[in-house]
Amino acid sequence: MKHRKFCFAVLIVSSFLAAGCAGVKAKDSQDLKKAVMLEPAIMQKFSDVPVPANFKFMEKNSYTFESAGMRVGVLKYHGKAEPDQVVSFYKEQMPLYTWTLLNVVEYGDRLMNFDRDNETCIVSIMANGNSVDIVASIGPKPQGLVKRTSK
Repeated sequence: MKHRKFCFAVLIVSSFLAAGCAGVKAKDSQDLKKAVMLEPAIMQKFSDVPVPANFKFMEKNSYTFESAGMRVGVLKYHGKAEPDQVVSFYKEQMPLYTWTLLNVVEYGDRLMNFDRDNETCIVSIMANGNSVDIVASIGPKPQGLVKRTSK
């Protein structure tokens, strides 16, 4: 008799749980992930190259050099986000630091090219399972081709 009461109780509880879940409208996980906007990190290696909050700076895989008003850097970061969220983040944030978007190449990985007066910045966004790797490469803008004169 106790076994029947137990089975009956499990059946009743299961019915309530199933009915409760049926009334909840499920959101498409892709839409939910795209709707979440990334925030910039407070601390950044270069103060004018934003990075999404909660992305970890990969110091051993990065390089920076600054001298006499010129800087060069390859900054690598790793974190959890969708690649499209990161693309949107850089489209919104880089103009706030006077960077102009030149183009975006999207084919699997994403490649974004920015420039301003005397510098260029290439942002590579690579999906890595459930996370994303970001590589921001900063360097001086080419000053044009040097013309050779023939004698």
